[in-house]
Amino acid sequence: MAAALPMISAESGLSRYLAEIRRFPMLEPQEEYMLAKSWREHGDRDAAHRLVTSHLRLVAKIAMGYRGYGLPIGEVISEGNVGLMQAVKRFEPEKGFRLATYAMWWIRASIQEYILRSWSLVKMGTTANQKKLFFNLRKAKSQISALEDGDLRPDQVTHIATRLGVTEQDVVDMNRRMSGDASLNAPLRTEGEGGGEWQDWLVDDSASQENILVEQEESDNRLAALRSAMSVLNDRERRIFQARRLLDDPVTLEELSEEFSISRERVRQIEVRAFEKVQAAVKAGMEQREAIAAPLKQIEARPGA
Repeated sequence: MAAALPMISAESGLSRYLAEIRRFPMLEPQEEYMLAKSWREHGDRDAAHRLVTSHLRLVAKIAMGYRGYGLPIGEVISEGNVGLMQAVKRFEPEKGFRLATYAMWWIRASIQEYILRSWSLVKMGTTANQKKLFFNLRKAKSQISALEDGDLRPDQVTHIATRLGVTEQDVVDMNRRMSGDASLNAPLRTEGEGGGEWQDWLVDDSASQENILVEQEESDNRLAALRSAMSVLNDRERRIFQARRLLDDPVTLEELSEEFSISRERVRQIEVRAFEKVQAAVKAGMEQREAIAAPLKQIEARPGA
């Protein structure tokens, strides 16, 4: 934004890029808030640049999870950086969440769109279910030890379809398209990264079971916290909050105004009030958990504990 970002080139390589972005310091919550306010209210490009550079490591971490698609990692990271910049432009610090929480969705979306554009087997007009399958089928197959080539068994198809919430025919079709488009022994298209085969990258994509478990637990905890927090809402507030804040394709104010026979402005007010209630409930729940956890941590820290 205010200055050029570090780039991965064939000459420098991934290792040098990662070392370079580690030079940018992480931001404290209050510092991040003030920089975001300065950018949002005054168009301070230096503030925006600091917000972006302090989160380049987040982009690189997310991008590594997409190495198994055989695309140059430098391009994947660059697309993730584009998503990060979009997130910074739209970030609203007043809502009380950290930029990293908001930005990861933009980063992943940007990377996934790049992969979809780059792979011949998925057209731009792909459905939401096809996108879900494309990015989750390999992981679902690995969890049931079904990574061999060829068609899946009927019981495996049923298991994956149920797990991902798609039809069995969608699973069969996508598995055949992905298996037919790339062999696990096909050479990778890399730039200055030493080549290798598909299977080398696929193994790297799921090697750390500890990270998978940690991320799953964190996701489950966030979902549980949200569900618990939403209990403070009445039926109308819950419906509007879910329709406006939790759906991939949010319901319009006009549609909700017709559903409840109220004005669009009234719907907007209820949405804002519901969000504030949920935010306060989530914060209170976190404080309560921290208060409970503190004595346990003290016990664990004692010698011989």
